[in-house]
Amino acid sequence: MTVTGPQGFRAAGVAAGIKASGALDLTLVVNDGPLDVAAGVFTRNVIKAAPVLWSQEVLKQQRLKAVVLNSGGANAATGPGGFQDTHATAEKVAEVLRAGAIEVAVCSTGLIGERLPMDAVLSGVDTAFKALDASPEAGLNAAKGVMTTDTKPKQAFAKHDSGWSVGGFAKGAGMLAPNLATMLSVLTTDAVVDKATLDRALRAATHITFDRLDVDGGTSTNDTVLVLASGASGVEPTEAELTELLTAVSHDLVLQLRADSEGATKDVDVTVRGAATEADAIAVARTIAEDNLVKTALFGSDPNWGRIAMALGRVPARIDPDTVSIAINGVTLFAQGVPAADRSEADLTGRAVEIVVDLGVGTGTATIYTTDLSHGYVEENSAYSS
Repeated sequence: MTVTGPQGFRAAGVAAGIKASGALDLTLVVNDGPLDVAAGVFTRNVIKAAPVLWSQEVLKQQRLKAVVLNSGGANAATGPGGFQDTHATAEKVAEVLRAGAIEVAVCSTGLIGERLPMDAVLSGVDTAFKALDASPEAGLNAAKGVMTTDTKPKQAFAKHDSGWSVGGFAKGAGMLAPNLATMLSVLTTDAVVDKATLDRALRAATHITFDRLDVDGGTSTNDTVLVLASGASGVEPTEAELTELLTAVSHDLVLQLRADSEGATKDVDVTVRGAATEADAIAVARTIAEDNLVKTALFGSDPNWGRIAMALGRVPARIDPDTVSIAINGVTLFAQGVPAADRSEADLTGRAVEIVVDLGVGTGTATIYTTDLSHGYVEENSAYSS
């Protein structure tokens, strides 16, 4: 189940001809209502792609009838012409749906710096409109239509006992260090919800899910997470219930993104506890997660806690070396300023790795989801432009 799981949504993924390979490359998600409430979070990268600039402006009213997404080109760093292309795409979707362009969000992903083949994009919108359906197959095609270096589509769905649900898809395999969002993700819900509540729930959910995924330290120019609410279930959940289900679906998607990230051979959770603040915990965990010496040690299945100590020690956070402890896969290897066990006691032969750092100076905690740094990652990113 995916974006078409909740009631009130149709989707399609088609081959518009944007990609030379002939793969699916254009996705359309439509909210049939009765509500058209929406919220979104976007990259904090200063170099924002044209579709991000457009969708940020559209989301100021927090209403969306549709989202159109393409792979095969990011439409980033393309100047006024690229923005005009985004506008034209939204206008085309609005035309076929008999809506307004201001009710259409646009997302793009792929190579930065090149204009999109607009004949293919616009004709692809017509094709996608004709293919719109509420079936699981349509939702799956929608998830496939946004893939770049992804090897598989990422979808998630959860239903509340009271009858409303949340579904969604995401894409991303590299350039993953989100700051308010991920590469591209569309979430849908048939809950009855107002604009302010939906916005708060999305931000709370992404803060501890998409925002905590950090594969390579690269915050994309195109990062976008959107949530559309149709209200078709007729059920109005509490804000806490909505946040919980949005968080569950987002977390599911994040773990799928990590598992399919470029060249990954380890799925790594970096948890920092006992920090002075949550911000300190995030900063320390993210620094460890992004450190190349730590990541290469993990690729070699080497529980080299010294590299972790080095990484955390360079963070401008409150850190007392005499209260820090470092554990890898359940074995405490460093505590109170000295080694606590032989590093060989920590088993890293499996794919799952858990690093737990306790700073011992407060109650702040955070987890960053990351991977190792492998030959496969270097080879793929040195040979393929996307």
